[in-house]
Amino acid sequence: MPDLDDMRRTASQLPGSEERSTTGGAAWFVRGKLYAWECHPWPSIPEDMRAIIAAELVVGVKVADRVDALALVEMEPDVFLRTTTAWNEPKVALRMAGIDPDHLAELVTEAWRTQAPKYLRREFDERPA
Repeated sequence: MPDLDDMRRTASQLPGSEERSTTGGAAWFVRGKLYAWECHPWPSIPEDMRAIIAAELVVGVKVADRVDALALVEMEPDVFLRTTTAWNEPKVALRMAGIDPDHLAELVTEAWRTQAPKYLRREFDERPA
């Protein structure tokens, strides 16, 4: 089962990425823009989702658009949670216990891409494999 250290390893490879401690837990930013975070059972989250978040490690990531978020939830409803907040930007929350480590790395990297400026994306893409 992946954990926050797996997220840290992926995020540390992304140019301009920084981890910050927030009131809700760990969060990752690129150039001041949030792209991944540890979910916290805030009172504003629907009760059924709040119970899951309180009981296990759940993280959120930005996605390119709402269609991507909906597709993930529909493909793997036991892993991806429906919307947990009223925020309007596209995002998805996922249960770490159910995610494959490679898929987690892909999701974190894609979340970073949604927020990173072009020059950082280019720097990442031009790195030797």
